[in-house]
Amino acid sequence: MKLLVGLGNPGNQYEGNRHNIGFMALDAIAREHGITQFRSKHAGLLAEGSIAGEKVLLLKPQTFMNRSGDSVQQVAKFYKIEPSDIIVFYDELDLAPGKVRVKVGGGNGGHNGLRSIDPQIGLDYKRVRLGIGHPGKEFVTPHVLGDFAKADQSWLTPLLDGIGKHVALLLKGDDAGFMNKLALTLKPADDTAEKPAPKAQSHIRQARPAKPEVKLPGSGPMADMLKKLFKSE
Repeated sequence: MKLLVGLGNPGNQYEGNRHNIGFMALDAIAREHGITQFRSKHAGLLAEGSIAGEKVLLLKPQTFMNRSGDSVQQVAKFYKIEPSDIIVFYDELDLAPGKVRVKVGGGNGGHNGLRSIDPQIGLDYKRVRLGIGHPGKEFVTPHVLGDFAKADQSWLTPLLDGIGKHVALLLKGDDAGFMNKLALTLKPADDTAEKPAPKAQSHIRQARPAKPEVKLPGSGPMADMLKKLFKSE
């Protein structure tokens, strides 16, 4: 069994926040795989289902971000799930919007959710870092606790859909394949559009420029001969 955790803050006022992209990713996975029965349990919203033949638990901690580890630890302990079978989705300031990186272990990067999880279950769980971009040090709090803009939907919607469609690769351990699929999903249209073929060179000779008019003698044998000569060219 795998435990998939999406990080965020509970409550309607936080629903569209960049900090809640982990919740959004989990909701996309649930939609794609028909997992609908979330119940309040272990200080979170918990649902059970199956993805590509693998039994999974989906968890959205309801403890607020800086206490996410309380809920994750309770679920992991109750279901006897090892850290290596836990996958956590969360927002990453140090990645450009739409970029995704997957890693196991490492530091928490200052993320309050990971800072809460690490001491409770250890470091050997899989982290799916979902880029939201960095606005500059002085603007971090309003950025992460601000809603995604309408312009962000151009990459956010296909990103979330891609996570739902390709999450089975993560479950199988194909992290590189998962990242590659998402990168292709978000590839700009300009990169894939066919460029118009260069115009073929015409093999038809262009018309000669008109020759300057030559005044010929008005009449006589010489005039007739010159007229015939110029007409033949």
